[in-house]
Order: sequence, then C-alpha cells, then structure tokens
Amino acid sequence: MQTAIPCLFMRGGTSRGPFFKASDLPSDLPTRDKVLLSVMGSPDKRQIDGLGGAHPLTSKVGIVSRGSKPGVDLDFLFAQLQPDKDTVDTTPNCGNMLAAVVPFALETGMVRPKGDTTTLRVLTLNTDMQCDITVQTPNGHVEYEGNARIDGAPGTSAPITVNFLDTAGSVAPGLLPTGNVRDNIDGVDVTCIDNGMPLVIFKGSDVGRTGYESVDQMNADTELKARIERLRIACGHAMKLADVTAKNYPKMTLISAPRTGGSICTRSFIPHVCHDAIGVLAAVTVATACVLDGSITQGIASMPVGNVKKVSVEHPTGEFSVEIEVDPANPQNVTRAALLRTARLLMRGEVMIPGSLWAPKSRLEAAAK
Repeated sequence: MQTAIPCLFMRGGTSRGPFFKASDLPSDLPTRDKVLLSVMGSPDKRQIDGLGGAHPLTSKVGIVSRGSKPGVDLDFLFAQLQPDKDTVDTTPNCGNMLAAVVPFALETGMVRPKGDTTTLRVLTLNTDMQCDITVQTPNGHVEYEGNARIDGAPGTSAPITVNFLDTAGSVAPGLLPTGNVRDNIDGVDVTCIDNGMPLVIFKGSDVGRTGYESVDQMNADTELKARIERLRIACGHAMKLADVTAKNYPKMTLISAPRTGGSICTRSFIPHVCHDAIGVLAAVTVATACVLDGSITQGIASMPVGNVKKVSVEHPTGEFSVEIEVDPANPQNVTRAALLRTARLLMRGEVMIPGSLWAPKSRLEAAAK
C-alpha cells in the first residue's frame, strides 16, 4: 500500500512546489526528509518519480503550521531539495514560496479571512524572520486573478504584498558578517551581506565577464563557475558560515551597470546554477547593498534620492522592484524592505509515497483491526 499525504501544489512568485500542513508529515526529521525526497522524486535529474520539475526553482517544499509565538499567525518552514541530490536543506529562506503561505493557510482553513484583504504575520522558522503578508480575500475567498505582473511568471495575478520586518543577519551573524562593507577575498573585491539571504556580490568585470551574458552562456561557462565556487567557499569562511561546500548559501551575485532603466543588473547563482531571474530575498539583499555607502555596487548602481527608494534589480528575464527605506539619521541603517509577489493554487489533493517509507500510526492501527 502507498501512503497518501494531503497537499496543495502551489506557485509562489517564480517558484513552485507542494505545500503541507506540518501535522500531516512525520514528526521525526530523518523520516520527514525521506518522505520529502520521495515526494519530489530526488535524487534523479529528471525527478521522474515525483513532483519535482528537474530544476532547483521547482524542487521546493513549503510546510505550514499555526503560529508558535505571540503575535505570529503562521509558522513557515521552507525546504530546498535538489533534483540530483538526496539533500533536504531547511537552512535558507525562500521569499518566492513565502508568497504562497497565506493563500495555503486560507485554502486549508488554518486561518480565516479578515475582510476584502487579509494580512497575517508569518514567521519563517528557517531563519527566525517575520513578515506581514497581505492577500486579497473578497467574499471570504483567496483572489488569484488580477493585474499584478512579476517578471519570471507568465500573465498577471492578484498582488500579494510582503513587508519584511527584520531580515538583517538571517543566516550569517549580522548584516555585514565580515564587519566590512567591502572586502578583497581570493583576489576579488566583494560585498558580503545578509539582509534576508547571505550573498556575495561582485563585479562581472572583476572576473572577466560583462555581466550581460545569457543564462545559458553563464551555465556553460565552466571556468567562470569554478572561479565563483572557489570564491564562494573562501567567502563562506569570511562570513563565519564555516565550510559551505555542501550548503546552498551564500548565493553568488554578479553585478554590472543597469541596461534597461533599472538600478543595477544582476546574474544570480543559486549557488551553482545561474538563476533565470533572482530570488526574492536575494533581490532584497542586493537592493540593501545598493544603499550602503562604500559597497561594491557604488559607482555601478543608479539610485534615486530620498529615504524611501525603489530599487529596480534587473535580471535575465526582467526586473524585480524592492522598496527600501533608510533611517534619515543614519542612511546606512535599512529600516524596511517591501515587495510585490503573486501566487496561485495549481492543484489540491494527495501525494502518494511508498508505504514502506512511512505509514502513519492511524493507518497501521486501522490495518491491524
């Protein structure tokens, strides 16, 4: 017999994957991870025996439960899997999958709508980060159709607003974990920063590239990828993240001057594959670097004036806008980061895994009667 596990299959931003109630998964972590690997069909580069989409952006899982802290409505645990590896990484955040958390909770009855719009506070357990997420809920139902457009997802959808409350030092020890806004590591000038996602930001010209190469060109550039990986490992130690060889962070972000009217142009490696776009929290972190005096972005980024700045982060398939607010008394202090995402429920039902991997006690008891 196979084991059936209730789930919703959802798109969040430019990522997608199955979402589960935490109570529907095994409580012990080794068994839970085996279940998630089976659900996604990993390890297999095609993920042919599971729900994975043969790409890191479609090898993601969301796990949701009721809030465990005062003032928090929902807890969210993000799990990053890889098509060809047997790893389940719950260390990093994912701001794209985060956009689907409140719709999932509303669809499954974990929470109730609060009117035409519903704002809930979500705690990301991976990094102890809180944010307020606002979803349109006219007539007590999640609205998915609308006029909001995000690059990297086709068509338009209802807007979902994500207002991050405290993202500095999400994984690394502080916003600038090396203690500097700019370092020279392994012969390359970098800014090591974590405002929601640990990033190493460096100029394309410093590694012999324009920064405007296509995703395919980047992924085929084995020399560049080997150079970036050496730099990533060295920066991991400098950022007090220890040996990051087997970790999905820090992400590596190659920058150049904007080309299409944005603030800065990026190529994001996650960490070994060039992203078709850029992750939500990576965009927030790049935008943060753009407002820090002396960072690697200085002289490259085109920034508006004022304490509230809209930073348009260009990426291979468009742009990602982040609203950054800085403290008027201390422009180096970022007080708020907000952005727009969309999400959609793709399918609801049960995902099947081999019963030999896990069978809940209730099923075993029923079978014994």
